[in-house]
Amino acid sequence: MAHVVVTLLGPRVSMFELSVACEVFGLDRSELVDPWYVHRVAAAQPGGSVSPEGMVLETPYGLDELSRADTVILPARSFAGDPPDEVLDALRAAHARGARMVSLCTGAFNLAAAGLLDGKRATTHWMWAAELAERYPKVLVDPKVLYVDAGDVLTSAGTAAGIDLMLHIVRLDHGAEVANAVARRMVVPPHREGGQAQFVDLPMPDGDGEDVLAGVLGWMLEHVDEDLSVEQLARRAHTSPRTFARRFRAVTGTTPHQWLLSQRVLLAQRLLETTDEPVEAVAQRSGFGSAGALRQHFVRAVSASPQTYRRTFRS
Repeated sequence: MAHVVVTLLGPRVSMFELSVACEVFGLDRSELVDPWYVHRVAAAQPGGSVSPEGMVLETPYGLDELSRADTVILPARSFAGDPPDEVLDALRAAHARGARMVSLCTGAFNLAAAGLLDGKRATTHWMWAAELAERYPKVLVDPKVLYVDAGDVLTSAGTAAGIDLMLHIVRLDHGAEVANAVARRMVVPPHREGGQAQFVDLPMPDGDGEDVLAGVLGWMLEHVDEDLSVEQLARRAHTSPRTFARRFRAVTGTTPHQWLLSQRVLLAQRLLETTDEPVEAVAQRSGFGSAGALRQHFVRAVSASPQTYRRTFRS
C-alpha cells in the first residue's frame, strides 16, 4: 500500500514549506516507484488557512487524517502560540501509533509543544533556535545543521532546508537513486554540504571564494576516486593551501576532506544500489581504497554496513 503523508496546517500557512511537501510527495512519480506516496493537506480547524499574502487555502481533510498517516509534516509555525489541545493530542496519538513526525523550519515548536522532542536532538531556523531552546529546555537544539534525523522524529532548519529533509526522507524510503532522480527534476542538489552556519548573518571572508571554487568542486567530483590533498586542490584554485581551506569552508560550510568523504559515500550508495560489483570494487571506485575503509566511513554516515545497505535497497 502507498505510504500516506499528511501535511497539517494551522490558521496560518507558509506557502514555501507547504509547496515543498506538495512537490516532493504530492506529484505522481510512480514511474520511479510504484506506488508513490499519497499526500494529503489537512487543516487543524475549519475555515481554511491564510498565508501572509492573504491567500486562503481550504481542504476537505481535517485533523482526523492524522490517524491514518504514516508520515505527518508540520510546516513553519502556523499556530499563534502552542497549538490547541486537540491538535497536540492528535500529534501524540499519531506518534504513539508509529507515524513518522516531521517539522519544517519553526514547525519544530509544534512538535516540542507536544513533547515529541523531549530528550531528542532537533533543529529549527537559526533565528529561532535560541527561543526553541529556552522555551523547551528538554530539547537538544542544534542550530548548526540543515536537518536532524532522530529516527521517528525529523526536524529541518529554515525554508530551503526543508527540501534537504524531504529528499533525505525519500532516500530513506526508496534509496539514493530515486532521491537523486527527484532532486534532478526539482533542479536542486541531492545533498548539500555544511549547515546553517554558512547562512547566519556573520561577516563572510573577503574575496571571490565561490567563483574560485566552482571549477575545483566539479573537478573533485570527477576525481573522487583519487587521493586528493589540500595542496593539490589549492594549486588548481591558484591560492595557498591556507587560503583555499578558509574559502572552502566559507562557501561550503565544511572542510575539503569532509566534503570529499560525503561525496564518496554518496557514490558508494549509488554503486551498491545499481550494480552487482563486489564491495571491494565499490570501495576502489568510490575512492576509499579498501572494503574496510569503506565500511568505517559508510557506517558512520549511513548507520548501516555496505552489505546491509545493498540488501535493503536492492530488495
